[in-house]
Amino acid sequence: MNLRNMLIVASLMLVCAGSALAAVSTEEAKKLGSSLTAIGAEVAGNADGSIPAYTGGLTTPPASYKRDSDFRTDPFADEKPLFSINAGNMNTYADKLTEASKALLKKYPSFRIDVYKTHRTAGVPNYIQDFTKANAVNAKTTNGGISVQGAKSGFPFPIPKDGYEVMWNHLLRYFGEAVEAKYSSLNVNAAGRAVLSTAGILNLEAPYYNKKNPSTEYFLFLRGRYEAPPRRAGEGLMIKDPLNPAEKGRQAWQYLPGQRRTKRSPEIAFDTPNVTTSGATTTDDSFMFNGSMERFNFKLIGKREMYIPYNAYRMVYTPSIETVLGPKHVNPDVARWELHRVWVVEATLKPGKRHIYSKRIFYLDEDSWVAVASDQYDGRGQLYRGGFCALTQSYDVNAVFGDPTVYYDLVAGTYTFNGLILKDGYVKYVKPLPEKEWSPDALAGSGIR
Repeated sequence: MNLRNMLIVASLMLVCAGSALAAVSTEEAKKLGSSLTAIGAEVAGNADGSIPAYTGGLTTPPASYKRDSDFRTDPFADEKPLFSINAGNMNTYADKLTEASKALLKKYPSFRIDVYKTHRTAGVPNYIQDFTKANAVNAKTTNGGISVQGAKSGFPFPIPKDGYEVMWNHLLRYFGEAVEAKYSSLNVNAAGRAVLSTAGILNLEAPYYNKKNPSTEYFLFLRGRYEAPPRRAGEGLMIKDPLNPAEKGRQAWQYLPGQRRTKRSPEIAFDTPNVTTSGATTTDDSFMFNGSMERFNFKLIGKREMYIPYNAYRMVYTPSIETVLGPKHVNPDVARWELHRVWVVEATLKPGKRHIYSKRIFYLDEDSWVAVASDQYDGRGQLYRGGFCALTQSYDVNAVFGDPTVYYDLVAGTYTFNGLILKDGYVKYVKPLPEKEWSPDALAGSGIR
């Protein structure tokens, strides 16, 4: 090959590397709303009926729910476990357990998995379904998968072809236009003592899903105001995540009362210790994964049937800390596990990139695209941490609440629960805040004691 041809080939390779991946064909997209749900899950149940057919999700509140309450009761409170998985019988179910689940069963004799009847409760409004169908043939990833374009107000890739597309569905999951939650995050140390890490008010907004003016620039706004413990009271955190992180990275600010100023904090990303959990997790552990995908290669492994936390109302909405947090793990009596189909994505650290995790396995619920579990491996390739999302359907507004997470440190023997909604807490679905409230000056005002 002569020099001229070599240059042409090299140029074409560069163009392809930066170009967008093709969306699915119009013919393939016709599966949405027929054999697939409007957002890409299989409508049919599994062969033995242990996973039922999808019928639209849970959109009717149970009789126990008080109208307009922000504390959602368990619609399946009267159900009993079908069976339990423990260290003695775990090999029978090993193919349906995450590596972290198996490690916990081996490590703690008191840990068990109570499996309940599967309910496919996740649902989203009709307009999200309509936009998702349009996105199927229009949305594309760019910049090696870390950016997305052509998507609007719906899941971008209901029929995903690679790991990046699956993870974008998680990043652009629908949790409502705007949510305000009063929450508590606690760390349980190796001695079994629960210590309050933070408590406060969290505002989450999805400008991408704004009905009046959907954003083509940002997909997530986050603002946290810490009220406790006393040493953290008055602190504030604000994050804006873009759809094209290759062009414009995460914008982050912190307000520190002792300094009485708001400062830019670009380091609040990736494996920076998470301030909300007092460093017990990484920043990008929040919501199982958040932020830019630039440091990992994301490979789609496929789809599996797995036992995952689901309809975890008793874990999330709880009257007391003692009800949920045991000395070594979450109280099995309040945990609910169900069999669901999940997408499995393997993330491996790119050469030359830095992160405390060398590999991560993500498990995403097919009905909501929420990442519901993860296995994290350290630099030596050993299982280090395991995460689980305590997913619930907010049946009064037809949105999935998938923010609360539990992370187990399998080396230190500790764990953290980020996002408990105690009896004085709440999850409210509110109107988006005015644009001026998402400024550094507004963060300073919200954090003043």
